[in-house]
Amino acid sequence: MTDLANQRRLAAEVMDIGVNRVWMNPEAYKDISQALTREDIRNLIIEKKIGKRAIQGVSRGRARKADEARAYGHRKGHGSRSGAKGARNPKKEQWMKKIRALRSQLKEMKENKTIEVSTYRKLYRKAKGGEYRSRAHLIAHIEQLKAKEA
Repeated sequence: MTDLANQRRLAAEVMDIGVNRVWMNPEAYKDISQALTREDIRNLIIEKKIGKRAIQGVSRGRARKADEARAYGHRKGHGSRSGAKGARNPKKEQWMKKIRALRSQLKEMKENKTIEVSTYRKLYRKAKGGEYRSRAHLIAHIEQLKAKEA
């Protein structure tokens, strides 16, 4: 058996790939060993006696599995976090979420005539001032007001 290093090198140059990606059909050993020119190599490529091996990539399987676990809530402990507490859940976004909930609740109650417009204005300003921790806190406060009135 002769060395096919020269044919392998020529095939790599013709196909514009690395030497290690050149595949040579073991049954066509004789034909390949007689190929001396680039033209011979090109003909062997056309005849499928020489070909390219697929590029070996890096599998994302492990990464997908980890992403799935994170979506489920795992792998999110203190050791996996970088940055301050406020970087993951900013104060401003917390405020926006809360105030929008409070304002929509107040608007709904005003439209349902659960509260009067004057009461709505007072409660709206108190909400803006940060008096209520949550929607439930606001509703509890309104119920207390109604209990005092009755």
